Amino acid sequence: MPRLPSCSQSPYSAPISRYLLLNRFRRRPVHLRPKIRTVSWRSMSATASDSSVDSKPKPWLLVGLGNPGKKYEGTRHNVGFEMLDTIAEEEGISVSSIRFKALFGKGTVSGVPVLLAKPQTFMNVSGESVGSLVSYFNIPLNQVLLIYDDMDLPFATLRLLPKGGHGGHNGMRSVIDHFKGSRDFPRLRIGIGRPPGKMDPVNFVLRPFTRQEREELNVTLQKGLEGVRILLLEGFNKSASFVNQAKASNLLNS
Repeated sequence: MPRLPSCSQSPYSAPISRYLLLNRFRRRPVHLRPKIRTVSWRSMSATASDSSVDSKPKPWLLVGLGNPGKKYEGTRHNVGFEMLDTIAEEEGISVSSIRFKALFGKGTVSGVPVLLAKPQTFMNVSGESVGSLVSYFNIPLNQVLLIYDDMDLPFATLRLLPKGGHGGHNGMRSVIDHFKGSRDFPRLRIGIGRPPGKMDPVNFVLRPFTRQEREELNVTLQKGLEGVRILLLEGFNKSASFVNQAKASNLLNS
C-alpha cells in the first residue's frame, strides 16, 4: 500500500495533493470562481480617444452686443450685432438657435472653431447670457471677444484691446459683473461718434445711420472681419496692429 505524505509535509511537494487541489478548484461553483478581467484593444482605444477629446483646444467665443427686436435694427447701439452678422455671413455660420438667452451658432473662422452669440437679454443685462455661455462651455476669458459700440471713438473707427474697463458702457458693465469683476478679456470697440449738440446720448445710440454713414460703416465691418481672422490665426498682437490703424475710410481713400 503506498505511503501517504505526513501532515507536516508541504502540500505543494506531493503530487496527490496537487491533484486534490486542482479537483477542488474544478468542482467550485461558478459563482465562487475567481473572475479574470480582460481589457480589449477596443476599450483601450476608446479611452485614448476620450483623453484626446479632452485635450482639444477650446473654441473662441465671439459675442456681439446689442438689443433684440426690429425696433433696434440698424441703430448705433447694435453695431456689435452687425459685426457678428458680418462674420457669420462671410464664414457661412448659422446663428439661429437659442442657447442661454442668446442667438447662437457654431462653426469655424479660417479653420479655427468658434461659437457666435448675440445676447437677446437687452443690452444692459448682457452678462446674464455671456456669463452662462462662458461657464457652460468652460472657455478661457482670453478667448472671449466682446464686440460693441463706443461713443468715445470717432465714427467707423476700430479699437482692439486685450483687456480694460467698461468705459461707461452698460452692456460691458454687466458682462464684467458676471465675470466676477474680471476685465481680462479682449474686446473690439466700434466707434459711433459723439451725439451732436446737446442731444441725449440715450437717444443718439438708438438712432439709425444715414446713407453715407452706412456706406462708411460697411467698410469698417469688413475691416473688423479681417481683424478677427488675423486674431484667430496669428494672435492678438498682429491683429491689433492691423485693426488699430487709421480709420477704415481714410485707408480706403488713401
